[in-house]
Amino acid sequence: MTNSKPVLIDRHPGRSSQTIGLARELGTNPDLIHEPSVGVVGTKGDSQCYLGVAAKVDAIHATLRGRIGTGPDELKFRLVQPEFTIATSDGIRNGTREMRYSLIGREVTHDALCEHLEATGLAGTIAVVACDKPPVGTLAALLEHNLPAIIMSDGPIHPGMDPNTGEALDIVSAYQVAGHPDAEHRHHISCHACPGFGSCGGMFTYNTMQTFIGVVGMQPLHMVAPASDDPRRVNEFPAELVDHLARMIETDLKPRDIVVRDSLRNAMIVAMAIGGSSNVTLHTPEIARAAGFADFWKDVMTPEEFNHLSQYVVPVLTNARPYGKYSMVDIDEVGGVQVIVRELLDAGLLNGDVLTCTGETLAAQVDRLGAKHADGTVIYPVEKPYKPTGGLRVLGGNLSPDFSAILKLAGVEGGLENNQFIGTARVFEGERDLLTALDKTPERFQNNDMIIVRYDGPSGAPGMPEMLDPTSRITTLCRERGIVVALMTDARFSGGSVGLVIGHVGPEAALGGPIAFIEEGDEIVADLNTNELNCTVLKDPAILATRKAAWEKVVADNGGVHPNCGVADTRLLHRARHTAVPATRGGGLHPNRVVWVRDERAAERSGFSPKNKFRPETDKTF
Repeated sequence: MTNSKPVLIDRHPGRSSQTIGLARELGTNPDLIHEPSVGVVGTKGDSQCYLGVAAKVDAIHATLRGRIGTGPDELKFRLVQPEFTIATSDGIRNGTREMRYSLIGREVTHDALCEHLEATGLAGTIAVVACDKPPVGTLAALLEHNLPAIIMSDGPIHPGMDPNTGEALDIVSAYQVAGHPDAEHRHHISCHACPGFGSCGGMFTYNTMQTFIGVVGMQPLHMVAPASDDPRRVNEFPAELVDHLARMIETDLKPRDIVVRDSLRNAMIVAMAIGGSSNVTLHTPEIARAAGFADFWKDVMTPEEFNHLSQYVVPVLTNARPYGKYSMVDIDEVGGVQVIVRELLDAGLLNGDVLTCTGETLAAQVDRLGAKHADGTVIYPVEKPYKPTGGLRVLGGNLSPDFSAILKLAGVEGGLENNQFIGTARVFEGERDLLTALDKTPERFQNNDMIIVRYDGPSGAPGMPEMLDPTSRITTLCRERGIVVALMTDARFSGGSVGLVIGHVGPEAALGGPIAFIEEGDEIVADLNTNELNCTVLKDPAILATRKAAWEKVVADNGGVHPNCGVADTRLLHRARHTAVPATRGGGLHPNRVVWVRDERAAERSGFSPKNKFRPETDKTF
């Protein structure tokens, strides 16, 4: 145990009565009710992604309960009943107005877990997470709480299969046939794309972030890739997780001892190497903030360094969907995430000395797991990679003065002649207008069009929805007609999106960013030689000033909000409209940029374990 002796709760009969009753109901010793608390948390939602979570939570809770007691080898803690947070299904809601709640769901998870962790005073937590946003909200809450905790992702779904062709299918396959003229074929694909349960199986946002959480040190590496229905998740992993948590408590190893600058850099480098989702650049700043770094892009990795690593240093090692062939289950079958980490460690691209939740360094954990060498089919070695450059690139330029625009280079299927795309602006005031055009008049889209979708950012939508539906339709249209149509937006993309798509363009249109001043027919240039995204005509100061003045008048005449912004008709949407931070800060709902400052003098926390003091910082640009 830590040297800090727990301060016992006042033995007031009123406060003791429910804990005594809980101990009896949970089958633990009532004499332990004044000891520090431990428990399991999970996520639930309207999706196949979450169907497997409860079974893992139950298995871990039962294992933890079996270890609670007063004996020499038992854990002397009060057991807390499992707690679940709610979550949104990205797969079901993509392309609908309800998708605005997806990123907001990350914040709701964070808030709910913050309440549970802090009000319950959990001294040790095991979290089971699924889908895209709850894992990030969970990790952020655990980092702020900063007492021993460990995460296990629930696991991916198995690929589906078209019984007629034998082709492997997943949810992206179903989105990509949305524009198919044969309704029976569309239904056929939807029936076979997602068998069983588990989170999306390709290298989409879920598996990008679960890999990230493993590499950053908060999840054992070998627990990332196995499928949700893999029996190890209920038969073997619960005991391992309880052992690791007990050791973390014994050694006072806390989340912010693990999630440090070099572990965050490691995780971002691995995200590049797996051709990961562009959402990683949205979620990492929020994780870094909770870990004590006010600005990821200044304190951990600059945009220029990010691009240098992705352009010249870190290749893509995985042949994975959506840009390749295989699923996360296939990655598990050839050795798992630890194989990828071993390849990068052996190449000198990661810091293997950072601590992980197992109590080992990253390098020691990989060695203990006996990580295999890359098989060369699913996972490629660094010296002969699947793609020669990293999968992500951030862009500046006069359309992205925040240096926020993100391109998933691993998913680009064409259009970058000499690392440049020059297109003609086709402007849509929100995703719904674009979906209507794709559905009713797809012939209007021509080669080298640059579709502009705006007023769907964190404040504008509000909620910054992802756009798997339109990007999938555009991908299919381009493949069928042999053309290139690009898309840029102040919203974001699913990890399943492919094509020349650029998201997180900021400042967003709702806040008067330059994307708001683009007009139909403008020339748009995405230049990966200079890593810039520019509107040619807006380089003229006079034209820029004229268009900006016209925009400001429209906003002023509409009471301070541009009429093309979405309706904020619930408390959550209203909160997002008025408190969202830009994508470079994670798109979260905390305008005062609340951070845990790592160098503050540690304060005693309930006499059990030290915890850094809380200090809000205000960034006047928000």
